[in-house]
Amino acid sequence: MRRLPALFTALLLPAAQPLLWGTALSTASLLVSEAPARAQSSVDALLEKAKALLGKQGSERELIKLANQVLAIRQSADAYYLRAFAKDDLGDKQGAIADLNQAIAINPKDADTYYSRGNAKYALGDKQGAIADYTQAIAINPQYTNAYYNRGIAKSDLGDKQGAIADYTKAIAINPKDAGAYYSRGNAKYALGDKQGAIADYTQAIAINPKYVNAYISRGLAKSALGDQKGAIADYTQAIAINPKYVNAYINRGNAKDDLGDKQGAIADYTQAIAINPKDADAYYNRGLAKSALGDQKGAIADYTQAIAINPKDASAYYNRGLVKSDLGDKQGAIADYTQAIAINPKHSNAYRGRGIAFEDTGDIGSACQDWRKAASFGDLDAADWVKKQCLAG
Repeated sequence: MRRLPALFTALLLPAAQPLLWGTALSTASLLVSEAPARAQSSVDALLEKAKALLGKQGSERELIKLANQVLAIRQSADAYYLRAFAKDDLGDKQGAIADLNQAIAINPKDADTYYSRGNAKYALGDKQGAIADYTQAIAINPQYTNAYYNRGIAKSDLGDKQGAIADYTKAIAINPKDAGAYYSRGNAKYALGDKQGAIADYTQAIAINPKYVNAYISRGLAKSALGDQKGAIADYTQAIAINPKYVNAYINRGNAKDDLGDKQGAIADYTQAIAINPKDADAYYNRGLAKSALGDQKGAIADYTQAIAINPKDASAYYNRGLVKSDLGDKQGAIADYTQAIAINPKHSNAYRGRGIAFEDTGDIGSACQDWRKAASFGDLDAADWVKKQCLAG
């Protein structure tokens, strides 16, 4: 079986948007106690310096230092929020969450702080916690587009595709020009089997952003799933025109060409993918299948061998290499490959079937029957029939 690259799974579950820290600083009020004007002026000056460092790579520790100076004078939601921003940039998600907790304790009505804490929780894998924070942000600000969008992403991660669609739809209602929301809603629809609905959303995303490479790729996959290989090829070609180094676009286009019987065209695309990324096991594997179909068995073996070198746990590559070796008369080599496929996947019925045939060809009917019985136990009807006809204990 030909393999799709891992891309589509990733596309179905895109990462949440980056933390939008700056917004909160324009809406959150500084909650300070009555203090002399000089102290207030000092706090304001420190916060302005800290705000000026937001997003500047390499300035994180200076920003933290300034926030600490403010907090040494008084409790400040903005200071905690700024320090959380810097900690997040340094990869300290837990530290960022701790500071955002403090900011919320001071100002529990700031939607952006909940939203940012939700992003940090999401990054740590706490999807339920992220959803709770996005929900709180939405309760405070019902027009918070990004909170709906990111909550949709988290729901999708947890398998709630319908809930995700509802959130993406709300984000679109607030901002009809949100290409990402259309794209992600398309992914959720695709996951639920609504390929036509997915295509409609990908098309809308492309209308908003004609350079949206992933939308072309995903639309191509949906078209391919519906049997429209020519339409899929057109989308993959457009993605390649936008990004000529997009490996998975070449692999997907190769797959579509293969489905149309254009084995040479498929090989050309897989070869291009390999030229871009010589470590792409799927490209070697799929090229091996196409070469085998054209009768280039030695070339197929070479590609399967390369796929195995990249991914030694690839049971399918061992199995297919075994098939080719068997066709070339190398029954012992085939048996070795089928055995390796079974070691990786003990329920690989086709490998048991293939190894049984190879054993039969070498005259070892006892081992053949043993493998056919195993294949039959996994539902292989042909193997079960062979057992009845050729194996005394069948």
